[in-house]
Amino acid sequence: MADGNPTPSLRRSIVVNEFTNSVLDPDQPMLGPLANGGTIIANTAPGCWGPMITPRLRGGHEVTRPVHVDGAEPGDALIVHIRDVTVTSLATSSGHDSSPEGFCLGDPYVAARCPTCDEVWPETHIEGIGPKAVHCDKCGNSVTPFEIVHGYTVTFDPTGAVGLTLPKTAADAIAKDAANYAALPDNSRQHSILTYAPSDMPGVMVRMRPFMGQLGTCPSIAMPDSHNAGDFGAFLENAPHAYGLTHEQIITNKTDGHMDIDAVRAGAVLVCPVKVAGGGLYMGDMHAGQGDGEIAGHTMDVAGSVTLQVSVLKDWPIDGPVLFPLLEDLPPMARPFSTAETAKAQKLAEKYGVQAIEATAPISVIGTAAGMNAAIDNGLERAAALLKMSVAEVRNRATINGAIEIGRAPGVIQVTFLAPLAKLDAVGLGDIAREQYGI
Repeated sequence: MADGNPTPSLRRSIVVNEFTNSVLDPDQPMLGPLANGGTIIANTAPGCWGPMITPRLRGGHEVTRPVHVDGAEPGDALIVHIRDVTVTSLATSSGHDSSPEGFCLGDPYVAARCPTCDEVWPETHIEGIGPKAVHCDKCGNSVTPFEIVHGYTVTFDPTGAVGLTLPKTAADAIAKDAANYAALPDNSRQHSILTYAPSDMPGVMVRMRPFMGQLGTCPSIAMPDSHNAGDFGAFLENAPHAYGLTHEQIITNKTDGHMDIDAVRAGAVLVCPVKVAGGGLYMGDMHAGQGDGEIAGHTMDVAGSVTLQVSVLKDWPIDGPVLFPLLEDLPPMARPFSTAETAKAQKLAEKYGVQAIEATAPISVIGTAAGMNAAIDNGLERAAALLKMSVAEVRNRATINGAIEIGRAPGVIQVTFLAPLAKLDAVGLGDIAREQYGI
């Protein structure tokens, strides 16, 4: 990606309020350049449902324009400290989806079409509220590339602690002022899903625990944003629309920025592979909360504010992300040992002649693929390559000192385990682990 300025001056901080057309394209200009160690502050638009009912958007989400980070080159990584993730939406709607026949060219996320005038990526407008409210500008037909099979409208407590799903009367009232309740950023081009006003399960309390569904670096080929992962990316394989790719192109060029992992939240550290000059860090698809797996296919997509601090790590040995979650987000078996636990282990060492107890720290390696088993294999292989150990050893460590966690069905996982601190030091991650977990 070019930065659009042949002699740019480095910026210590960048405020991002621009969005892509839901496609991450390395040939499009980036913002920046941002100085190594600089700060990004962004106002992000809701992902998933809003873009999904906005046919002119070509990727299923609406993410921020990528940022060029000074010094980042292909084969490096970006270390992203997530300083803040704050919900700004007052309400949102979501639910389990279906894709009506005839409203897309191969993939409703990427190539929505109007079945009446056969326009692909038609411009549309809102008429009224409800599931038929989006209409084609050209022919006036209702365009519904997605329908909500069972859904809800939820509003949020002003303190950001809880939400509550609403009955039809309240959902309808919010739908009439959807853009304001959604707090859509000024440059967002999506229709708000609040317009649909679903209300199938009123009176349900939810906890707010916001995180970023999309946070990563630009792929090295033009790719719809929601498909920048092994599972969604598989839908691009030999697809009939303009963004169809071969299997090899998908695997080689994706960066797995679309993870939907609920631990990618304020306080966590994410390490992202760089595949284009400058990295092209982007974000979006903030969720107000979600359980592991996002099993309904969608969750509470919201607008929000995000603050990141970004630095360059040279010579990154794998093609996917690594996460250092908050301590409370680690599975129990992967948490650092306490002083009392270590003292008991030391007694065992003395009794059985163990010369030294291995120093370890938590790490979570992301794996993605078209299906869950293949995603697990991908995560195990990446962890083995990163730490220069066998896959069999990673399996053992993740079994006795970790867990396989599901980010998103059908194919995003975390291989989370206590790794040898010496091996983390060897790849430039030891100090991140020490700082994150007080080791």
